[in-house]
Amino acid sequence: MHLIFYKSTFFNEKGAIMNDISRGSLYQRLGKKIDSLTVRTPWNERFHEIVRELYSPEEADVVAGMPFTLSPLDRISRVAGIGETRLQSILEGLCNKGLVMDFWNEKEARYYYMPSPLAVGIFEFTMMRTGKELNKSQWAKMFHDYFETVYPANFSHDEKISILRVIPVEESINPEEHIEFYNYEKVSSIIDSSEKYAIGLCSCRNEKHLVGEKKCESPLDGCSMFGIAADYMIRHNLAREVSKSEMQENFARSREHGLVFCAYNTQKKPMAVCHCCKCCCNYLAGMNKFGFVNSIITSSFLSAVDISLCKGCGKCLEVCPVNAVSLFSANDHEHPKKRFARIDPNLCIGCGVCFSKCPHQSIAMAKRDQRVIHPETLFETTILATLERGTLQNQIFDNPRSLTHEFMRTFMGAFLRLPPVKKALMSDALRSSFLSFMKAGATMQGKGWITEL
Repeated sequence: MHLIFYKSTFFNEKGAIMNDISRGSLYQRLGKKIDSLTVRTPWNERFHEIVRELYSPEEADVVAGMPFTLSPLDRISRVAGIGETRLQSILEGLCNKGLVMDFWNEKEARYYYMPSPLAVGIFEFTMMRTGKELNKSQWAKMFHDYFETVYPANFSHDEKISILRVIPVEESINPEEHIEFYNYEKVSSIIDSSEKYAIGLCSCRNEKHLVGEKKCESPLDGCSMFGIAADYMIRHNLAREVSKSEMQENFARSREHGLVFCAYNTQKKPMAVCHCCKCCCNYLAGMNKFGFVNSIITSSFLSAVDISLCKGCGKCLEVCPVNAVSLFSANDHEHPKKRFARIDPNLCIGCGVCFSKCPHQSIAMAKRDQRVIHPETLFETTILATLERGTLQNQIFDNPRSLTHEFMRTFMGAFLRLPPVKKALMSDALRSSFLSFMKAGATMQGKGWITEL
């Protein structure tokens, strides 16, 4: 059904006023679409409230009907059945709200569009918007109430792929120890390798601030975007463009506040780095509040305490963002109150904040027994995340209105959800070959450029 507006009243193409039942069905279709992307987004009344608040009925119809993957305007027009002129206006409005993302394809000299998932996407971009006429407090309350549904939907089956990965405080890794420290693990390299920078509001801190749960003194702004992500955010007024030196100062300020750096989970061209605090970050809350230790991907390093230097002051306990530090008695009969810190390697995310804040230099960073292997590109992260969450078929057969694609999504989805299949494709033995096969398929479809993002 093609939906149009007339005199601010919602009509279908036959001219009948769309009733609440029809609207409810439309938003459920939108909810199903969002749930079928990279982050599972279960439907409930809270999420119904979110989509009704953020999307007009016309916008909901467009997003529900557009392809699942990055597509140019002319293809979306054919799939959704909407004229290009009207569609471009709708998509621009959706991009300005962060509900659709657009990326420039230099070779073809045109934009490609895709629906925003819940995260990184709808939540972050909504809470990063600025302006006096926005219902920011209402949005914060709705997201705050909904997020407890998201964690079990995405992390309760030992998933290995998450959206964010931890970057250690650079000074915490001692090169004299001959520890392998790759460029993608260094903030300085991420900054140096980019040509465009943007800083915006921290969506999590802004949300907690608006619902009255922000306990830290960390600034509301600081979220850092690079490259194509910075370009997107600047063009749609979701963040401000800054210079390289301003970006470096932004990270220096966050180090002083003891914030954790969490990059988008790719090795090449990470598009964003979050500056996370213990009290506000929704990704760290997955561990701290709900016990999903896989809600954020650790660095390849661990913190270790030298008890000969430790004074038991408790500073590391105070600053640890994931409650991995405990204080124990030193069992010193001459000094019965003497304590030392102990770090749980099963909880430590390798951020290095405790190292940077220890006044006695008693903490050092060591290499984990097994290096954490991060996906190389956004394409790989998307493929692996959707495989784990049962939505990979939508990335392959992405036309929501094609009966052939619908059949293939159903067939392939059932196959890929088989535990032995999923386990095999995610294994060290097959993962690389599987990703190479997916890249070859995308290239055959004329989307080879996407595999390099």
